[in-house]
Amino acid sequence: VAGPLLRNNRQTTDSSSLEGHYVGVYFSAHWCPPCRSLTRVLVESYRIVKETGQKFEIVFVSADRSEESFTQYFSEMPWLAVPYSDEARRSRLNRLYGIQGIPTLILLDSEGHVITRQGRVEVLNDPECRLFPWHPRPVLELNESNAVQLHEGPCLVLFVDAEEEGELEPAKELIQPIAEKLMAKYKAKEEETPLLFFVAGEDDMSDSLRDYTNLPEAAPLLTILDMSARAKYVRDVEEITPAVVEQFVGDFLAEKLKPEPI
Repeated sequence: VAGPLLRNNRQTTDSSSLEGHYVGVYFSAHWCPPCRSLTRVLVESYRIVKETGQKFEIVFVSADRSEESFTQYFSEMPWLAVPYSDEARRSRLNRLYGIQGIPTLILLDSEGHVITRQGRVEVLNDPECRLFPWHPRPVLELNESNAVQLHEGPCLVLFVDAEEEGELEPAKELIQPIAEKLMAKYKAKEEETPLLFFVAGEDDMSDSLRDYTNLPEAAPLLTILDMSARAKYVRDVEEITPAVVEQFVGDFLAEKLKPEPI
């Protein structure tokens, strides 16, 4: 992000003004309808966080197709932007963060380390910004807005016989210590956690995922899904205990499990 940054009144500021701030790096474009929808929500989130007194700034990295479109879109944003004319810098940021689609919002801490790549999901799930700056949670309850994360990398999904949201709590409590331990281990190595953790109840989202990955209807059902490799690993046992989960995770990370095709 280093270098001059624009305000939407055309004044410039230096990236050094971001020191000590949480920073959202926002990859977006006016031609993209989901981007415009997210921008409207993000403007409100930005206002809420700033009003709490937290040091927070957003830097817009445009994927617009013309400077005119960029200028029109940026006029709706109260934050900063990489100048549209600085195409090399915009390209570098896209490469640095491995951007494959928009909108993408990446949250950085005050040291510039990535907090989450899932800012879009977090903003939509937390409109009051109570969980800002949205540090990754060890275990997520699968829903329509976070299902996109299933494509980020391998995911452990524990399917349980639960129709109400509160009924997923025992399942989360069962796998949370294992997820926390894994997160802490890789954070100490300054590496991304190699496995995300989800619990899934009985709803349309879970049914769609089972159908797509051709999983049995059993519950509880312990799985690891690797969408990019189109591979799945299934542990169908009568009782799922912490020891069963830990063994399953350990065997997966040690590449001891045989994948089945999705």
